[in-house]
Amino acid sequence: MTELDTIDAFERHLRGGVPLSNVVLQGLDLRRYTRELSAVPLAGAVFLGCQLEQEALQVAIAHGAMVFPPFSGLPYVPYRNSLYTPEELYAGFESARPETYAETLDARIYAHWNAQGRASPPSLLETLGQRLHDHAITDAMEELLAVEGPPRKVVAIMGGHSMRRGQPDYRTVAVLARELTRRGFFMVSGGGPGAMEATHVGAWFARRTEQELEQALGLLAQAPSYTDREWLARAFEVRAAYPLEAEDRLACASLGIPTWHYGHEPPNPFATHIAKYFANSVREDGLLTIARGGIVYAPGSAGTIQEVFQDACQNHYNTVGVISPMIFLGREFWTRTRPVYPLLVQLAEGYEYAQSLRLTDSVEEIIQALEAYDRGQAARAKT
Repeated sequence: MTELDTIDAFERHLRGGVPLSNVVLQGLDLRRYTRELSAVPLAGAVFLGCQLEQEALQVAIAHGAMVFPPFSGLPYVPYRNSLYTPEELYAGFESARPETYAETLDARIYAHWNAQGRASPPSLLETLGQRLHDHAITDAMEELLAVEGPPRKVVAIMGGHSMRRGQPDYRTVAVLARELTRRGFFMVSGGGPGAMEATHVGAWFARRTEQELEQALGLLAQAPSYTDREWLARAFEVRAAYPLEAEDRLACASLGIPTWHYGHEPPNPFATHIAKYFANSVREDGLLTIARGGIVYAPGSAGTIQEVFQDACQNHYNTVGVISPMIFLGREFWTRTRPVYPLLVQLAEGYEYAQSLRLTDSVEEIIQALEAYDRGQAARAKT
């Protein structure tokens, strides 16, 4: 079915004289188009959360269209037709007054989620609204990744939310993400603070100098933890000092995939696209699935280790149709502090993904491994 999720696309479709049968219209304000809707066949059309005048609604139902009405009284849009941006989620935030975060869309949705029972809302309509929202986010994320031409080379960096700005590990992740972005990889992460933020900082600075990156890291380090009052303010100061110019937005783009399940950790504002979910399980599985170019594991705790074995399960049983690299950054951490790597090597014995495991302290080695894998995938696609 054809999906129309902007007014421009809807108008182009009408000008083309193509019926609206087998067309999904999502989240559109169509109250100005009653005459046009009344003049075309609507059998088989699907209206998801669209605003319709009463006459157009009656015509749509009479023609056999499916109409899913908008929800009211929610701080979020269940049928949204695009991913979030930092500008949308943080509208109203003032760096000089960090307490204004409470007025932002992100904070208001999180407060609503808490008030409605968190992951177990008592209202069936609230549950339905959240599920529809997450489905819409997945649809918008797939559209982002389904660009024309060669597919995006999606690489994820996983790591702990408690990794502090100013730590060597934070800088290493930022440098790695910066170099990968420069080489055409599309960086994704869990979208939160710590190693996740460092991933998007690196992508943001892909077209800037080493000195500029170091200056930005120094400014960010003035508020090392997301629990610090100035954490978000420092991020917006860096964004303002080193903005993405229009010609850089595509080359420096990245995708953060956070969740209101961990809503006490605000999403970092360096990801140019944000796919924020209610259901953490949907978010985790989707994040691991789209990272078909490989995943780098920086030091982390329980959440990162969960992702390690969820990724290992995908590779173990080849459930997504590709076995992608699992690269562990930090020999000491992954063999002694959190000795996950030896167990994973043992688990992979006799399976194809045993060849995809790598343990290293070298940024350059990671880049070489990911580029070699990408070249191999491209060669296989040609045969």
